[in-house]
Amino acid sequence: MAEPIKIDKEALSFRDEVLNTPGGEHLLRCFACGTCTASCPVREVDENYNPRRIIRMTLLGMRDEVLRSDFIWHCSTCYTCSERCPQGVHLTSIMRALKNIAVREGIIPEAYRMQAKSIRAMGKIYEIEDFDNKKRARLGLPELEKKCPDLEAIIAQGELKDLK
Repeated sequence: MAEPIKIDKEALSFRDEVLNTPGGEHLLRCFACGTCTASCPVREVDENYNPRRIIRMTLLGMRDEVLRSDFIWHCSTCYTCSERCPQGVHLTSIMRALKNIAVREGIIPEAYRMQAKSIRAMGKIYEIEDFDNKKRARLGLPELEKKCPDLEAIIAQGELKDLK
């Protein structure tokens, strides 16, 4: 039999950290009705994905389990859960808050690290090749720049520059 979860000061501090992170403000509104999980398109593809469970684990202060979970990264940010929630819980924003906390802790899936490195190096995930611009010219579209100076300035100010 599993050990009961003890809600102590440490558990409450994680809940409060999420509440105080932009996007996590409405965490306590959830009364676990399951509307989010029932309406989630990711759930249609992965029956193990359960937004209600993530909220519950967060409320119980299961910091390590939540932040190390692949599930916080599975949210497609479609906002279906937020639109249908009878309590006005902005679950998509809570997932973003959880991801931001995980990133601050250095907990980032390798696929996201690789994308961030590409963005840092090239300003985009995929390299723009001459072939792409030739196709765009044939369609009468403007050429895409290979570097993005505005993005370089944003990266220099943000946390992405430190991502390894």
